[in-house]
Amino acid sequence: MREILAPAGEKQTAIAAINQGADAIYLGYSSYSARASAVNFGEEELAEVISYAHFFGAKVYVAMNTLVKDSELDDFLQTLLKVYALKADAIILQDPFLGKYVHERYPDICLHLSTQAGVNNVGGAKLAKEFGFSRVILARETPLAEIREVAKLIETEVFVQGALCTCYSGQCYLSGFVGDNSGNRGRCKQPCRKRYTYLDQEGDYRGYPLSLADLSVGEDIQKLIEAGVSSFKIEGRMRRTEYVVAAVRYYRDLLDQRDATADLKALKRAYNRGNYTKGLAFGQDQNFISDKIQGHIGEQIGVLAFRKGKWLCKSSERGEVGDCYKIVRSGREVSGGVFAENCKEGFYLSGSKGWMEGDLVYITTDVSDSFDPSQKRTKPVQVALSFEVGKPPKAISSGMQIEGDFSLLPARNRGLTEEEVEASFRRTDGYPFDVFLKIDLNEGCFLPKSELNAFRRKVFSVLYERETKRETTPYVFEPLCLPKRTETEKIVAVMGSEFNFQSKVDLLIFKPYDYADGAERDRFLKFARRHARRTALYVPGFLNGADREIVKTAASSFDLLYVEGLEGLALANELSMECIPGTGFNLTNSLQCAYFSGQKILSKELDWREQRALGGMTLTAGSLKVMDLLYCPFRKNCASCNQKHFYRLKDEEGRVFQVRRYRLSSCRFELFNCADLATVQDFAGALYDFTTIREQQAILDCRDLPSLKKILPSHTAGHFTHSVF
Repeated sequence: MREILAPAGEKQTAIAAINQGADAIYLGYSSYSARASAVNFGEEELAEVISYAHFFGAKVYVAMNTLVKDSELDDFLQTLLKVYALKADAIILQDPFLGKYVHERYPDICLHLSTQAGVNNVGGAKLAKEFGFSRVILARETPLAEIREVAKLIETEVFVQGALCTCYSGQCYLSGFVGDNSGNRGRCKQPCRKRYTYLDQEGDYRGYPLSLADLSVGEDIQKLIEAGVSSFKIEGRMRRTEYVVAAVRYYRDLLDQRDATADLKALKRAYNRGNYTKGLAFGQDQNFISDKIQGHIGEQIGVLAFRKGKWLCKSSERGEVGDCYKIVRSGREVSGGVFAENCKEGFYLSGSKGWMEGDLVYITTDVSDSFDPSQKRTKPVQVALSFEVGKPPKAISSGMQIEGDFSLLPARNRGLTEEEVEASFRRTDGYPFDVFLKIDLNEGCFLPKSELNAFRRKVFSVLYERETKRETTPYVFEPLCLPKRTETEKIVAVMGSEFNFQSKVDLLIFKPYDYADGAERDRFLKFARRHARRTALYVPGFLNGADREIVKTAASSFDLLYVEGLEGLALANELSMECIPGTGFNLTNSLQCAYFSGQKILSKELDWREQRALGGMTLTAGSLKVMDLLYCPFRKNCASCNQKHFYRLKDEEGRVFQVRRYRLSSCRFELFNCADLATVQDFAGALYDFTTIREQQAILDCRDLPSLKKILPSHTAGHFTHSVF
């Protein structure tokens, strides 16, 4: 199976992608989609698109991949059953535990686990398969070696084209904390695309250091084919139809081994952020971070020169009215321009803000390659028609016989002609048929034109329904009876890398700077013996094979594991160790919580009412991690890196974010919010994150909010008083 999977934010894009040869499309329903800002699909439109796709042998996957709260579970499941009844080929879910429940209750529904679940190795893939998912959509950061192993176990979907999130899939809270719009609820405002400056590292790390170039695997798709990948995914439910068409055409030609040179040019002109990167599957390349130009750069086609008072683009190309351009100098955008007129050396441009001779010219809108919505795709259908006096008209196609609702009459004057029948059946009523007719017409028979047209409509309707029909199990929704919450011991847990408090706490969670450093681990354990009843090792959500072995070695020194994703959960199961699910699991409903019998940490995006109802532990005060970065923000310039534990990142408003560096098999980075969390609630236990905090004892001693705010001068209540949208 080699599937080109295209995005569709609206009906026109869905139809166009199928027409260009996409094997499948994915789209969002009107609710519970991780792209809430896309147009998305209502019930009627979704039914039309599914039928159209099935007519051409393509599949439709519906994304319902947001976090779901208890108050939404019934509506979510009713919506899921409605989408399934419309004959969607699969439903994409973010929540593996909700998927487990759906599979147990509705086993015939095909489920795909979203990239938001962060699956990146065999351990997570095994759990996904055990929970009832038939496919995993791998995290974009998954290296090729891990992809190869996962593909041996379960159907695997991998991104090959489109935008890259700077944060590891499903672990980004920046939009939620700085703008109250959660990416986990489909409303990311992309604050990572704004301007920032690193303050503590040599070199030019200003501009857009959190903005990544667009992914374009291109000809390296062959390596993914060899690795056993089933589905090649194009990101872009928020992008224009022109972009989706260009991307599908490019990968269709690559897979079919046709020359794709012209396709790549069209794709760059449709949308190209950062001149593309091959992505982390193949290792971080020099184009990975697009820190100089945040948006669409297009394709370079020429160089600026000044001629007789006008700006000339020296180029082998010619322009057209409506073409738009970006002027770039030293990798940074200067300004934009538009086509004015052609000339012998190229063409002239209008607009000259800050231009200089030698600046590079990139085309960003090419009207000659615009999408033509009138382009259609048809499927041949052979129809044998027979007309006989006293009998209803008949149509036979592929063994199916269809009769009209009226019998033919003897003609009083002029009888029905073959030309009239053919003229009627050439009008396909919007159905994508290319009709080949065989007409058997007895002389002297008559059928009114209105009845002939009604017969035609019936024939095409029945034939289309035959080609698009899919059987589904008639599931009936039953309201949920939510599992009772499990009461656990109320504890105080502290997390961090360095500790300076004197109190004794119930659980101390260690986040090493270097997981392989035994001396650092021994220092922690010495402190923990005096200040904690139990110890836990922090296991980040992403683990490649080498990371996993390092964590396994370190884990033997600890009482339990604090895990941030399915990979850590699988590792704990393998080691027969107790584990606590961390905030990375984004626990927001009772079905998730019921999977874990012991302590659990709830999502950072719930308010106090939701937290109290679920009964899990919550992050109470201290550092607020908002991103996990699995790449080097300093372009892997290890020789010039000062290799500090902490860096500072300043935004345009002067807010400063802490960035922590730690090491597993390679350097990883964590981004912390510009304001620390300040609450004093502890419904089922309190977790204090001291990763960036020095005033640890004062915070542990604090019992009232005003005093805590004095200790943390830059503070926020997070979502404690109001949940994310």
